[in-house]
Amino acid sequence: MVYVNAKRQKNRENRLPADGPPAVNKEKQKLLSRVKRLGGQIDAVERSVLEGDECADILMLLAAIRGGVNSLMAEVLEDHVRLHIAHPERASESPEELTEDLISLVRAYLK
Repeated sequence: MVYVNAKRQKNRENRLPADGPPAVNKEKQKLLSRVKRLGGQIDAVERSVLEGDECADILMLLAAIRGGVNSLMAEVLEDHVRLHIAHPERASESPEELTEDLISLVRAYLK
């Protein structure tokens, strides 16, 4: 468990610039908070498995993770629609490409 957590922490550190984390806007900060919360939930599942907790307890933790991931996906998808689809002048793709992109995203989200 220590090895996995150390590896995860090292991966997080590798994503940050040497001079510290970049300034992020409020929306990105909310998304990052959700991602960190999911990381904590995944760590809780790992601890539960290692400690031999009951299957029902582990399933409840996994259901919470699934709910968190679904919520995060919905938020990112909504932001994508607002940024790229609702304002096509900002996008470098044609309306047809944007439409196909959105359809692909929705299909992936609904799987």
